[in-house]
Amino acid sequence: MYTIVKKRPLHDTVTLMEIEAPLVARKARPGQFIILRVDENGERIPLTIAGYDREKGTVTIIFQKVGFTTKKLDLLNEGDALQDFVGPLGTASEFEGMKRVAVIGGGLGVAIAYPQAKALHEMGAEVDVIVGFRNTGLMILMDELKAACTNLYVMTDDGSNGHKGFVTTALEEQLKAGVKYDTVIAIGPLVMMRAVCNLTKEYGIKTIISMNPIMIDGTGMCGGCRLTVNGETKFACVDGPDFDGHQVDFDEAIARSRMYKKEEAESNEHFCNLTGGIRNA
Repeated sequence: MYTIVKKRPLHDTVTLMEIEAPLVARKARPGQFIILRVDENGERIPLTIAGYDREKGTVTIIFQKVGFTTKKLDLLNEGDALQDFVGPLGTASEFEGMKRVAVIGGGLGVAIAYPQAKALHEMGAEVDVIVGFRNTGLMILMDELKAACTNLYVMTDDGSNGHKGFVTTALEEQLKAGVKYDTVIAIGPLVMMRAVCNLTKEYGIKTIISMNPIMIDGTGMCGGCRLTVNGETKFACVDGPDFDGHQVDFDEAIARSRMYKKEEAESNEHFCNLTGGIRNA
C-alpha cells in the first residue's frame, strides 16, 4: 500500500498529492510517469511524476478531477493509501546540450512542465517559462515556477491577469523580439501543442512535446497509447512520452483522444450516482 503523506488542493478542480513510494522515488526522473489504482477494483490511470524526494521516499502527483477515478482519488485524505503505484514508467526527458529553452505549459500541463523547467534551471540553462490558463482562478504552481526559471510569462484566455492571449502569443512575442531558443518544450492540450509546433516550425526550432494518450498497461502491450510519429507507429508509454513535435500526427492523436467520450460521460454519471456529487466538479 502507498500512503498519502500530503494532500493540497491547488484550486477547485486540481489536487496535489505526495505519495510514500520509496522504490519509485529512488529512480524517478523528469518526464516519467506512474500508473496507479485507488483500490483493488479500480481502473489503472497514468499520471506524470510532478516531483520526487529521494530522501523522504515520496513522489508527487498532480491531477484534475475530470472522471470517475480522479474524483474517487480526491476523496482520499492524508493517511489513506493507494492500492497500486507503479513506476517510474516511460523514457526520462533528455536535456543534454540545452542552453536557452522555452518551457511551455497549458492548463494542467503546467504541472508536467514544472519539473522540466526545474531540472533545466538547476543544470544552468536559461529557461523562459510560458504558461497559459483560462483565467486567474485556475492558476497553479506560480511560486514554484518563478523559482524554476529565468523569466516567467503568464497568459490568460480572458485577460484577467492583465496578459490576454494564448501561450503562442507570448512565444511569438519573444521570437519576434529576437530571442534565440535552441529548444522549445511544450506540454498541455493537444491543440495547444499543435499550435506551438506550427509556430516553431516556421522558425526552425527543435520542439519536444509530451504525449498523454489513453493508456492501460504502461508496457507497450495493449497498444492503447499508440500514435504516429514521422510515419511510424510509436507507443507513448515506452517510446515516450516525449516526442519530436514536428513529426507527430496531431490530427490522428486528437481523433483518438475523443474515442471514449461516451464511456467517460457514463463513468462520470456513475460516480455522481454513487456520491451525489456535482457532475462538472
